[in-house]
Amino acid sequence: MTNTISSHEFNQDPNRAIGDARNGPVFITDRGKPSHVLMSYDEYARITSVCSNIVEALSMKGLSEVDFDPEKAPIKARSVDLF
Repeated sequence: MTNTISSHEFNQDPNRAIGDARNGPVFITDRGKPSHVLMSYDEYARITSVCSNIVEALSMKGLSEVDFDPEKAPIKARSVDLF
């Protein structure tokens, strides 16, 4: 679940945003564009800590929500030069 509020809403009720940040990041917009992210310190510490292995890194909370669709690499067979 993505929680987004405007900077005006944040200025009017910062306690609501802080409360919402306990359940996940709160995206704060300025003129309709994301400008800041508010999150709990525990969540910040978790995502900035160094993962001990690739399994831990790939199992990060929220990673499945990331839209990642890289282009396929153009791999072509080449003739072999043995000389």
